[in-house]
Amino acid sequence: MDLRPFLEEALKEAEKAFEKGEVPVGCVVVKEGKVIGRAHNLVETLQDASAHAEILALKKASQNLGTWRLSDCEVYVTLEPCLMCSYALVLFRVKRVVFGALDYKHGGVLSLYNVLDDERLNSKVKWTYLPDSRCARLIRRFFREKDDSRGYDP
Repeated sequence: MDLRPFLEEALKEAEKAFEKGEVPVGCVVVKEGKVIGRAHNLVETLQDASAHAEILALKKASQNLGTWRLSDCEVYVTLEPCLMCSYALVLFRVKRVVFGALDYKHGGVLSLYNVLDDERLNSKVKWTYLPDSRCARLIRRFFREKDDSRGYDP
C-alpha cells in the first residue's frame, strides 16, 4: 500500500495550522484505507499545550468509531511525534504511525527518545519514517518567519 497519499492529507492539515500561526503539524488517522480523523496543531488557538495534531486526530477518530481502541488504525503525521503524542499512540493502541520529518528537539519515536521501541510497554506501535522534504520545509519556514529560537533544525 502506498503511504504517501495519507501523508499528503496530513500535510494539508499542517498547512492549515501554518495559516493560523500554529506550529505546522498535521495528522490523519486511517482505518481500512479511509481517513476517520484529521487535525492540525491548535495549541495557540485553544491555549492548550496538549492540543497537538496527533492528540486531536486520535480523539476525533475515537469519537467516530465509538471506541478508544484504535488497534486497526494507522496514524500519518508530518512531524515525528513528541513524547506525549508517542505515548498517546500506545494508549490508543494504534497499529502504526508514519511520519514525514524528524524532530531532533522533541521527537519521541526516533530522534530523541524511542518510546515506541520500549519492550516494557504492553502495547506495541509500529513506526515508519517516510522522509518528505515538504514536511521539514514547512516547519523550517514557520520558525524562520517567526524568528523563533525554538526553531526546527534537522
